[in-house]
Amino acid sequence: MARSHADPDQEAEEVTLAVMAASRLLVAISARALASTDSALTLPQLRALVVLETSGPVKLATMAATLGVNPSTALRMAGRLEDSGLIDRRTNPANRREVVLRLTPAGRDVVERVLAHRRAEIRALVERLPAEARAGLVPALEALTRTADEMAVDPVDQTRRIAGLVDDPLSPAPPGAPRNGRGRPKGETA
Repeated sequence: MARSHADPDQEAEEVTLAVMAASRLLVAISARALASTDSALTLPQLRALVVLETSGPVKLATMAATLGVNPSTALRMAGRLEDSGLIDRRTNPANRREVVLRLTPAGRDVVERVLAHRRAEIRALVERLPAEARAGLVPALEALTRTADEMAVDPVDQTRRIAGLVDDPLSPAPPGAPRNGRGRPKGETA
């Protein structure tokens, strides 16, 4: 689809419309993958589970920021996911006012099944593309992703950096941290 001397505004609009159409396709694939699990989950709930799967245990406030929702919305969603047995919600022992969320084995299983189904459907679609279209798609999508990374701030990473969130808030000593005021954990060297 090479164009010579195309109007940059028209070209940007055509690319925007194509990316939006691809986005709708990917949302539809995600919805079908979710439906394949016989689960009553919504896409936002799946997104919350994927955040927990990729980020590990997180504070409720971090989950809300990552999902771009109010803490009260995240709390209601966490309650539903906990009632379904997909997440575990506990009070942070280091700060009793904080709630920490983590996936249960059942939650991890749902995420793995949905993502595997989605990956298989996307792969089947990509395999139907002509080789030259596939080859051009990879650098274009990588460039789009790199551009988004430059524009986006990952709330989980930002929270970890600013607030010092450890890998597992329910087990607050980060790897290599002194324990009981005695230097490095037993068996670890500098």
